[in-house]
Amino acid sequence: MFQKFSLTILLLTTCLFLQAQGRFLISDNSKELESVPFRLVNNMIVVTAEINGAKLSFLLDTGVKKTMLFNLKIEDSIQLKNVNQLKLKGLGEGSTINALSSRGNYFKMKSIVNPSLSVFVITDELFDLSAKMGMDIHGIIGGDLFRDFVIKINYGSKKLTFYKPGTYDLSKCKGCETFPLDFYNNKPFIDVIVQNHLGKEFSVKLLIDSGGGDSLWLFPHSNPNILIGDNYFEDFLGRGLSGDISGKRSLIRKLKIGTFEFENATVSYPDSTSIVRVHANKDRNGTLGAEILKRFQVIMDYSGSKITLRKVSRYFNAPFLYNKSGIELIYGGEILVKEHRQFKPIQPNQNQAQNITDIFYTYGLTYKPSYKISNIRHGSPAHLAGLLEGDIILEVNGKPAYSIKMEEIIYLFSSRDDKKIKLLVDRRGEHLRYEFYLKSLL
Repeated sequence: MFQKFSLTILLLTTCLFLQAQGRFLISDNSKELESVPFRLVNNMIVVTAEINGAKLSFLLDTGVKKTMLFNLKIEDSIQLKNVNQLKLKGLGEGSTINALSSRGNYFKMKSIVNPSLSVFVITDELFDLSAKMGMDIHGIIGGDLFRDFVIKINYGSKKLTFYKPGTYDLSKCKGCETFPLDFYNNKPFIDVIVQNHLGKEFSVKLLIDSGGGDSLWLFPHSNPNILIGDNYFEDFLGRGLSGDISGKRSLIRKLKIGTFEFENATVSYPDSTSIVRVHANKDRNGTLGAEILKRFQVIMDYSGSKITLRKVSRYFNAPFLYNKSGIELIYGGEILVKEHRQFKPIQPNQNQAQNITDIFYTYGLTYKPSYKISNIRHGSPAHLAGLLEGDIILEVNGKPAYSIKMEEIIYLFSSRDDKKIKLLVDRRGEHLRYEFYLKSLL
């Protein structure tokens, strides 16, 4: 499943980022803004950009300070400049991971450029965001980019607009509310109000994390009012740089951001062993993720230390969903699929009757994507039905799995209670059928 990547090293150095990080700018001086389309995948923003001429896909993540590259395959071969080795530590239960640092790289996204971009390259194959997203993701870009522009994120139109600082007129933003931002280590934090299961309202400081697909994370013990009630279940929350993140999922009675209010939003409480690194910021109580952010048009102004929100009617009142199946999916590599094909040959004699046509049928083998169960929650409907980690999903409710996007399967697993799910899986060469019904745990 994991492939090695090819790097052409132009200049080795023993120093780490000796030159200053380059700035992002709009190369066309006559333009005050640039618009860039994006894909919304599992609530997360994916953009296309180039580094040193190589076309790559990036997750746009306000929760990350530096640009990172990973999961580069041979066909993604990229020249990196001024490289040396280091180790990184992030969220998760594991230890440090191997990485490279590189400076002086040329970044381009439409007319947005950075002639001297510094990046980290993660060489650990276990950190595979592409497998989790179901599409090629080559890196993450965040604080470096947000620092140099006012950026409007329009989740409805799936468009980013980059404004030169001082050129965006907030007075034209009707129905908007603006909130101050605090920064720690070049990452944005916002103060919001939550109400716990006992009805107690209190303020929490949250990292704004556009690269986190959940609604809300709260850190137990960071505030005496952050209490976990009886209505929760143990779950796999995701994977950080340093390993898996586990914890409890539940519902928060109320979340308030100014006059914007959400009731019964999903909330996750990560285990303390998974978040030991975040305690460097003693004031942080958790994370505000993309399941909340996507309900707004978001205007991030790092230089002005503020964020502006305007609710998007298409998403604002949408229900808060979570995976009821207990199945965590990843990309499982490619499988050979026999496809039915047909073709009509050219008539050899134009004098023959034109209403007679021979159609020939044949079969061909084609490589198609597959999805693998990477994690399964104990006691979940899928677990009780007999499904196992490592099973390759071949069919979902009678449809070939390769004909369905991973995000669509995940959305199906978050459907209404009593929704029937039928799966055909490959288990070490044996094809097995299972079915179960989704069940709410909250």
